[in-house]
Amino acid sequence: MAYEVYIDDMLLPLPPEKIPVKYSSQNKTVNLINGEEINLLKPAGLAEISLDVTIPQMDYPCAVWDGSFDDAEEFIERLKELKKGKTPFEFIVIREGAGGNSFFDTSLDVTLEEYKVSDDVSEGVDVLISLTLKEYRHYGTHILNFILLDKEHAEAENPEEERQGQPSPAKTYTVAKGDCLWSISKKVLGNGGRWREIYNLNQDKVKNPNLIYPGQILTMP
Repeated sequence: MAYEVYIDDMLLPLPPEKIPVKYSSQNKTVNLINGEEINLLKPAGLAEISLDVTIPQMDYPCAVWDGSFDDAEEFIERLKELKKGKTPFEFIVIREGAGGNSFFDTSLDVTLEEYKVSDDVSEGVDVLISLTLKEYRHYGTHILNFILLDKEHAEAENPEEERQGQPSPAKTYTVAKGDCLWSISKKVLGNGGRWREIYNLNQDKVKNPNLIYPGQILTMP
């Protein structure tokens, strides 16, 4: 099985050996007056992800570089920016089996809790980085504005709805540096798992779904 792992828009050249995701609980155990113990069920806690990342400093045939960063130094600087910026970003895992069959994918908005850079003599000059990520849940107040229109007013406001047989113009997306089909699908369609729909529509220009280039214009579903 092939793995692609993204930290924000950065594709890791070598996927981690393990990707443990811990889903914690906020349940609370209390004792009643009669001494009976019960469990108070509460919403699930935030997922925590621990990764040991290797950034190679030599040429490895199995390493994949997509241009989102050039070396370990730039990767560490990007981590500093993510930590200092105090903003959530995407953690993405794409799993693909033999024959291009897609398995379940992971896409979480996360924050960078901590990272540790270490040198391991057994790893040669490669840089080892331990990351701790935590799931981020968006919150806030949503204000909805409702406008009530009578039928005649609504028809006058939307005359295009009466026109029949006019196809809507095709939607397109121009590939930017660091993009992959998953991130484009997440950004434009709201679901990274629909990346194969984009690939199927653009097989005339995308021969390998893992290789797209800045400036390419893709037709969107």
